[in-house]
Amino acid sequence: MSAPAFKRQQGVVLISVLLIIALATIVASQMSNRIMGQLQRASNIEVNQQAYWYAMGAEAFAKRVIETVVDQDPDFINLSQIWAQGETTYPVDNGQIVGEISDLQACFNLNALRPLADDSDNNEKSVQRLGFERLLVNLAMEDVDQFTAEYMVDALIDWLDENSSIVSAGGAEDNDYAGREFPYLAANHYLADISELRVIEHFTMSAINQLKDYVCVLPNTNLHKLNVNTISEEHAVLLQSFLDISLEDAQEIISERGESGFEKIDDVLALQVLTNAKLTSQEKEQLTVDSDYFQLSSRASFNNSFFTLVSTLKVENNKRVDVIRRSVGKN
Repeated sequence: MSAPAFKRQQGVVLISVLLIIALATIVASQMSNRIMGQLQRASNIEVNQQAYWYAMGAEAFAKRVIETVVDQDPDFINLSQIWAQGETTYPVDNGQIVGEISDLQACFNLNALRPLADDSDNNEKSVQRLGFERLLVNLAMEDVDQFTAEYMVDALIDWLDENSSIVSAGGAEDNDYAGREFPYLAANHYLADISELRVIEHFTMSAINQLKDYVCVLPNTNLHKLNVNTISEEHAVLLQSFLDISLEDAQEIISERGESGFEKIDDVLALQVLTNAKLTSQEKEQLTVDSDYFQLSSRASFNNSFFTLVSTLKVENNKRVDVIRRSVGKN
């Protein structure tokens, strides 16, 4: 082989070796990046799982707290009991758990407006409907007068009831929603979350934001019971609206309960302010001193990973507490 040809072969071999080294370097770099990414994802999953289990631990603890209260005081729930400590922070390894239990019978259950099948032909307004209409007006929301309040309630009842018939002038059913830019149908079922109000006719975001502190959603039940012991003075408008009394009288009821609340509903109904109000039997039946539904709002953090959980808890007939709904993320 001549010298020039040999040198050319050497050059080709050298270039080939360099290409192989370059390719091997690129492959190794990609493999390294992929492995590092997989390790990071695995680490993130592990951290998120730990935050999740911290939140689940908070839920288990809340259940035990409520069960303890129910065992000790089976006939009444009030704000002096251990469940009502407000927002509480618990330090844990590499993080913390923040939790707060609230009474879901210190607010109006929107599902209470769902009519029973045998009420479909009853044209008389229920105490739930009348009370909610008054609440909408008493909150003095912008652009919500008596006329608008009635239309809002009409639309909500149509969303909840089983049929596809318009309940009244302000009602809305499938045809109204199907004609929108992004069409959908009325649920004709219980609400699952307050956020559903955003897609119901006549409900504006402004009205929903002002209303949300006074209402709640109990899953799959139209139970309507307001616990006089747990309604705060700031929410006295609930008693004002559903009992059709003055705000001052509602505030007086709350002040009369004292720190430990009422032990019997008869003690509430015996108050002078309520005997003077001459409540109907249906209005009296709205009140209770006990609660079966609670909500736990918890936030868990672990190594800069966060998990937010909202749990709906129900006290069953055997006095045990079950989780009947969970919502992940901000409520």
